[in-house]
Amino acid sequence: MSTVSLEDLNQDPQSFLDRVEGGERIIIVREGRAVAELRPVLTGSLLPRPFGLAAGAFIVPDDFDAPLPNDVLLEFEGR
Repeated sequence: MSTVSLEDLNQDPQSFLDRVEGGERIIIVREGRAVAELRPVLTGSLLPRPFGLAAGAFIVPDDFDAPLPNDVLLEFEGR
C-alpha cells in the first residue's frame, strides 16, 4: 500500500489506475491526512467454493418451490 497526494494523483491519474489494476492499494492524502483509498474491485470469488459445502446443514422442505399463500404475496407487494 502506498500514499499519494491529491495533486500527484491529478497530474498522472492513469499511472495510479494502472498500479491499482495490478493489485496495489493507494491511500490519497490531503494536507497530510488520509481521505480516500483506491483499491482493486474484486470480481467474483478468489477461490471456487466446493459443491455440497453446506450439505446436511439444513433441510429443504418438500414444498420449497410451491406458490406462496396469498396473504404472504400481498405482504411482499406492500398491501
